[in-house]
Amino acid sequence: MKILLIEDDIQICEVTRKYFTNKGAEMTVVNDGAEAMDIAEKGLEGYSLVLLDIMLPGADGFTICRSIRRHSDIPVIFITARGHEEDILHGYELGCDDYIVKPFLLSALFAKCSAMIKRAEGNPDSIISCGAIKLDTRKLICIVDGSETELTPKEFSLLSYLMRHQGWIVDRDTLLNKVWGDDFFGIDRVVDNTIKRLRKKLGSAGSQIHTSIGRGYKLTET
Repeated sequence: MKILLIEDDIQICEVTRKYFTNKGAEMTVVNDGAEAMDIAEKGLEGYSLVLLDIMLPGADGFTICRSIRRHSDIPVIFITARGHEEDILHGYELGCDDYIVKPFLLSALFAKCSAMIKRAEGNPDSIISCGAIKLDTRKLICIVDGSETELTPKEFSLLSYLMRHQGWIVDRDTLLNKVWGDDFFGIDRVVDNTIKRLRKKLGSAGSQIHTSIGRGYKLTET
């Protein structure tokens, strides 16, 4: 796997790159936000995942994430000292796939990156359909009423889980565990916000995702 680390703390960059390299990963480090913006606008071809700080010279991480999402669905994980709820929610609203507050364990970060990349690669022969929605998990494509709809990796994973459990009410804790991982320490509102974005992107098919008040969400054919 090839990872892009966008971080201006030289010490964090050095220890992170050394740890990931020793684990067999390839890592490119960028310390300047403006340079990262240039890379993001080229589509990040060849990279498997982006690790992104928020407080950067040249351009902040939120701006960079917004630019990445205009050009790519690559998994993005924020690694930042900013742990306020509004920052976490804003990160997910911009399309990040995870939000980690410093300090963090390198072993846990590597495991999270590996799992996220593996999920993003998809199951080679899996096509799931429900009503007007079809997912190709090999190509990571979402088709709604015959037209392709762009989803972030986290949105795709959430929709895929609901589609694999059609007709079941899935509670927020289960979605957090299965989609964000059992080591996710954020807030469960991130599920509601992701569902909201997902419904909007699915258009009329968004009505297939039903809210069961106080219980969770359910996907049906209508």
